[in-house]
Amino acid sequence: MTSRDTGDTAWVLDPILEIPHVRAAVLLTRDGLVSGYSEGLSQPTAERTAAIISTVQGACRTAAAAFADENDAQVRQVVVESDHGYILVAPTEHGTCVAAFGDPEVRLDLLAHRVHSQVARLGEKAMTAAPRAADGGTAE
Repeated sequence: MTSRDTGDTAWVLDPILEIPHVRAAVLLTRDGLVSGYSEGLSQPTAERTAAIISTVQGACRTAAAAFADENDAQVRQVVVESDHGYILVAPTEHGTCVAAFGDPEVRLDLLAHRVHSQVARLGEKAMTAAPRAADGGTAE
């Protein structure tokens, strides 16, 4: 179950949280703002996690570009392995990012598949969103 304090994000995070041994997930903007988070996290923890994940994503983009001797590089995913488990992070094309944490027993292949599936669904939804009216509301 996800927090809906920052918007209805359950459709994005709930399928990820259904995977055995997944403990938490966060939906964030590229600049580190929380768009949604799993029920097991407090808001301050979700905000701190989002800020850290945003920084990690930026560092990974910079490192990938440096290795390729380019100015910019797109990162498809970041995986962090620790004594406590795995963090898998996948950005979307429209500036958001999904991060999930699973304990050491999580099936990383299943987690990666589900996170990327949800990222693809986010992209589809962003492309089919209703156009905005001049006042910022949804145009009818």
